[in-house]
Parts: sequence; structure tokens; C-alpha cells
Amino acid sequence: MTTSAWNAHGSTLRAALYLRVSTGRQAESDLSIPDQRRQAEAYCRRKGWRPVAEYVEPGLSATDDRRPEFQRLIDAACSKPPAFDIIVVHSFSRFFRDQFQLEFYVRKLVKNNVRLISITQELGDDPMSNMIRQIMALFDEYQSKENGKHTLRAMKENARQGYWNGARPPIGYRIVAAEQRGQKVKKKLEIDPIHAETVRLIFRLALQGDGESGPMGIKSITTHLNERGIRTRDGGRWGIASVHKVLTNTSYVGRHRFNKLNFKTRAPKPEDEVIQIAVPPVVTEEEFDAVQKNLRSRSPQWRAPRLVSGPTLLTGICFCGICGGPMTLRTGKYNQYRYYTCSTAARQGKRGCRGQSVRMDKLDHVVVDHLEWRLLDPRRLHEILRHLLERREEWIERRRGHVAELRKRATEAEAKLKRLYQAIESGIADLSDPALKDRLSELAAIRDQARADADRVTSLVDGVGATITAEVLRRFAQAARRKLRNGDGTLKRDHLRALAQRVDVIDGREIRITGSKSTLLRTLDASPTAGPEVLSFVPKWRPLGDSNPCYRRERAVS
Repeated sequence: MTTSAWNAHGSTLRAALYLRVSTGRQAESDLSIPDQRRQAEAYCRRKGWRPVAEYVEPGLSATDDRRPEFQRLIDAACSKPPAFDIIVVHSFSRFFRDQFQLEFYVRKLVKNNVRLISITQELGDDPMSNMIRQIMALFDEYQSKENGKHTLRAMKENARQGYWNGARPPIGYRIVAAEQRGQKVKKKLEIDPIHAETVRLIFRLALQGDGESGPMGIKSITTHLNERGIRTRDGGRWGIASVHKVLTNTSYVGRHRFNKLNFKTRAPKPEDEVIQIAVPPVVTEEEFDAVQKNLRSRSPQWRAPRLVSGPTLLTGICFCGICGGPMTLRTGKYNQYRYYTCSTAARQGKRGCRGQSVRMDKLDHVVVDHLEWRLLDPRRLHEILRHLLERREEWIERRRGHVAELRKRATEAEAKLKRLYQAIESGIADLSDPALKDRLSELAAIRDQARADADRVTSLVDGVGATITAEVLRRFAQAARRKLRNGDGTLKRDHLRALAQRVDVIDGREIRITGSKSTLLRTLDASPTAGPEVLSFVPKWRPLGDSNPCYRRERAVS
């Protein structure tokens, strides 16, 4: 290739150097970038070109144009007039590993009289050289895809063996060395006791609230965390997206999903390509499942706002036992009578469902009577909650273990701080050293965060540890019955839904009421003497129909 050292104005050609490596590890080792720079500068000296700019891209792939330095380079090259005449790269693969994109940008540069030059693949401007460049680009693209395929296969096998592949772990976890295999160190995740408490707090707010309200939505949780100065892992403020990501991440129940999204399109991959890595759980399966159902119940995609805030007692929770469709309000005789009617039969006729209608006042009172005299019987409450109370004791013991670990971490950080202060006082360490200042700040932050988390968990355990006695259950049942009715005898919709979340009407002769055991316990904990708070709940405290056949409810409601 013969390229003149002078441009059309008679001055020396100006060159911009574009230097790139594919991975952060290569960038950290600082081997390839200096070598590319040295060769590019030597090439420019031989050609008589004058380097005027340098663009360094550390640790980014050339399969697309989502590269900050690359975009700055293109902007400068396409300005009027261009900032330089030639872009010098070590090879065309440093510029792009996609044949179509390479040709697109080469032609875009040519339109502004800027040329792309490879110092290891010298080509001219004739059609044969253009064809050779395109063929080289095709081979580079093929090699990139093959390398990616082999790398992904190795990473999937590493994940199948339970090892971490090097990405940043979810908040609440930290990476630790697990095994040495030759020169490679296999790594796994362990729970970070400081940030794991923040994760548990987020789940607790979603399930129980902050003690002054019922379960909180994502936006309320975000506000709660930011108002109390509880920061993210990086010290920033929480956002709605980051809180939602925590609440929906299966890693926190011990199942981290690897290879679930396409790297380029971010589209979900088929389930058979997803690898699950076992990690230590931060919350229980029951807590996680309850949060997911709670989130779905709040989503406008699952339930319209009118079903949450409408005046009808059973709207949104009453269903036809024949087809499973919702039963909605219908009126007759100039609104004199009101009925719950199968919406499927109302919309589709008898072909959709043979349908059934139930007087609203009768069904409302049957449901409330059942809750008052069956569910809110102290003996019945004790039987329902017995297993949950046993599990709660286990939960308390685990939390006490977390507190001890947090206290230990705070003590260790405090001891390290004292040793550093002693070194400064004795003149061994220099306080003006920026690295020392950063270390002091880091240790102080670890100590303060650990103490704050330990205090928060301790207060939580102390609040939950109250004993549920027979007398407490009796007073709770009495207060709950009062709160189900208003002073004029009408029914309280919100308090009914604190006890039951689904009512199925079966052939007009039987009703099946379902609710959540764990949420019933949280309602009891919230106010054991004043009755249930207004909470959002999930099924079922009577799974599989009825876990206590002696209390089976069959009653004509038509």
C-alpha cells in the first residue's frame, strides 16, 4: 500500500490511534495496550504521519459499537472538518469483529475523507483490497462467535459444578476462593453478613411492613430505605428497579440462575439452557413465595384497581366453583336485589359455563359468620398456627446467629482501626497517604454498618419473640370479630381480607374459603389485643381444600 504522508492541503497526515483489548483482565495486566501503542507509533513514524489523538478501549468487545471511546473516535472523525485524516489500528479485528458493521463504518469514514489503516494487514483502495478486507472481517466474525461459544460452554460447565463465573454477585453475597486447580482458583459465593441484613429487611418490609402499616409495595420500600439512610452496596440511594430486582431474585432462596439472558439482546433464554447454581439462602422459600404472590396481587396486569378499592365486600376474591371465573355484581328489579353472578356465563352464555347466581347479602353474611365462629375460634387458631410458631422459633435462633456474626465483624473492624491509629501515632504510618485514608474510611463504614444491622436485627427479634398464649388468642379473636363489622352492622371489607383472600362458590350449596397461615400469624403479631391490621395476603391457610376436615363448611347460600 502506498499512502502519501501529505494531505490535500500539503500538510502532514494526522493520525488517531485506536487501541482495544477484549477483557478487563487483559486491561488490568496492561500488556496488549502498550504493545499496540508502541507498534502503532512506530508505524506512523515510518510513514511520516503525525499522531494527534489516542483512544483506548480497555475491556470491551468489538462485536458491537456500544463502546464509549469508539463513539468518541467516530464523532471526531465525522466532524466537519475531521479532527484527523487516518485511524490506525493494530488489526481490523481491533476495530470491529462484525463484517457488516466494519463495512458500514469504513464507508461512513470514507465519506468524510478519513481512512482506516491496519498496521498488520496493509491493503490498498482497489476493489481487490476491499474484497480481501471483507473476507478478513468474515473470518474475524466467525472466530469471535466460535470463541464465544467455547467460552460459554466452559462457563456453563463451571456453573454446573457449583462455581462462580466471575460476574458481580447479587447484593448480600461476596465471592470467596473455594478450590485451587493448577493456576486457576475456583470461587463460590458466601453470605455477606452486612448487606444480607439489608436484603432481609427489604423482604420483611414487603411481607410485614415497618410496624406502623401493613406489607409495603416496592415504591414504599424504596422510600423507607432512603429516608433512613440505608444505602446500596456502593453507598448510593435505592431505586424502584433495584428493590424489585432484590425481591424477585431467586438467588436469595439458594438458586442462582446463570445464562438466563442473551448477552446482546437481553432476551430470556430457553429454560433448558439456564444453569442453577446452589448458593447459601438469605431468606426462606416461604418468605420468597409469599413476596412473589404479593407482588402479583398488586400488579395492574393481574388485578384492576377497582377490584382492590371497590365497595363490594367480595369483589375480586369471589370465584365460580364450576368454571373458576370471577363472580361479579349483578342487579335485578331496579337495583332492589344484588347478586354475585358468574362473569363467564354472563359474557359467553351457557357454552362458557352453566352459571350460578347467589344473593349478595346472604353470601356476605355466610362468609363473615364462618370467619367469626370457625376461624376465629381460639382452638382453631392454635391448630392453624402451631407449626408456624415452631418454625418462628427456629427463625429467631438463626437471626441471633446473624447478630453474633455482625457483632464479631464490627469488633474486628474496630480492632483494625485501633491498630492503624496506633501506627499513625507512633509514626509508622503516614496519615497523608490517600490509600491509608481510604482504608480508614472503609473500616469505619464496615464497623458502623455492622453495628446498625445488628441493632436492627436485635430489635426485630425482640419484637417477634412474644409468646402466643391461649389468652392472647382469645383476646385477638374477640377484637377481630368486632373489627369485621361497622357500628351500623355493615361489614368491613379490608378486615375481612385480612383473614381470607379467596371464596369459591360450588353449585350454590358449598363455599370454600382460603387464606394464608403465615399472614394470619403476622396479623396476630401486629396487634394481639386490638385485632388485625389491614394487610395484603396470599392463599392458602387451608391448602388442598381443607387441612382440618372436622371444620368443613357446607351450607346452602342460594
